[in-house]
Amino acid sequence: MKRIPVHAGLFILHPDGGGHLIGGECRACKQVHFPRLKSCPYCAADDCRERELSQSGKLYLHTTVLNRPPGYRGEVPFGFGIVELPEGLRLVTRLTETRSERLSLGMPMRLVITRLHTDDEGREVVSYAFAAVDE
Repeated sequence: MKRIPVHAGLFILHPDGGGHLIGGECRACKQVHFPRLKSCPYCAADDCRERELSQSGKLYLHTTVLNRPPGYRGEVPFGFGIVELPEGLRLVTRLTETRSERLSLGMPMRLVITRLHTDDEGREVVSYAFAAVDE
């Protein structure tokens, strides 16, 4: 089955099934941002380059989503939270763990590419999420 990203430009799919997030780094102020933008969200400079972001981080905040948001075709419940990357970014992200009692603030997390749903053309739509390192 062909795999496609949920939205172009957020991440790159690797042949092994993994991937990495595509961020941006401003050449003027050196700040890193996600998703990648043409202009820096910190200083408004137009000189940002593409940057591969770290594939690990620490859990900063978490919850469990029990009801399907509008337009979402994936499974529920799902974990949702904020993961802080070594670059200093805090990403709002899906989490692979749905049970809050199995998560703790500051725990190490790793980037994974996960299936969201199958689209109307029979393609597997995938997105990024973070999983606890011990999963």
